[in-house]
Amino acid sequence: MSQKLLTIIDYGMGNLHSVAKALECVAPNFNIEITNDRARILEADHVVLPGVGAIRDCMAEIRRQKVDEVVVENLASGKPFLGICVGMQALMEHSDENQGVDCLNHFDGRVHRFKSGLVDKHGLPMKVPHMGWNQVRKTSEHPIWHNIASDSHFYFVHSYFVEAHDEYSAGVCNYGTDFAAMIYRDNIFATQFHPEKSADAGLQLLKNFTQWDGTN
Repeated sequence: MSQKLLTIIDYGMGNLHSVAKALECVAPNFNIEITNDRARILEADHVVLPGVGAIRDCMAEIRRQKVDEVVVENLASGKPFLGICVGMQALMEHSDENQGVDCLNHFDGRVHRFKSGLVDKHGLPMKVPHMGWNQVRKTSEHPIWHNIASDSHFYFVHSYFVEAHDEYSAGVCNYGTDFAAMIYRDNIFATQFHPEKSADAGLQLLKNFTQWDGTN
């Protein structure tokens, strides 16, 4: 039986190799390939869009390399698609970062910066960026949640958060304010946290993604 193909889109702005290593651990039946080759991305059975850094730079490279067009074609195919961190933010309408950046507009909703002066329940200051482990509460049943308990801990590194419509929400996190930690629609799923850095829960999520057929 031939291996399935999972491509991680390489547009120069992502934690590519750690994502690939994590996927290799949970999906031995897949050929995991980091690539910017349009044909290979469109040929893939599953596609991952990672992202780190400033949204302005990410969106500039996404558009320069025509990744935006590839994403549209992939989404139209119905194949499972996973956005990670800034890869999730890039799917929204607009981000306030870098004086405002228009994104790919696959989800209604915007990306905002955490306010300064946040305090926790003990009155202690909360630093921005939000960095480290935090709980994610399940808000919708979805195959990506299989064998993962609600309120499991995942690893976050971000200063900006997604404000998405409830209809897209699969999981919510709180860091001074509730924000979307997991969103979905049709064959798209995306996480604000880094599943590849999130120990057992993150590996289970990635495994679930590779076993997902793109339907809810």
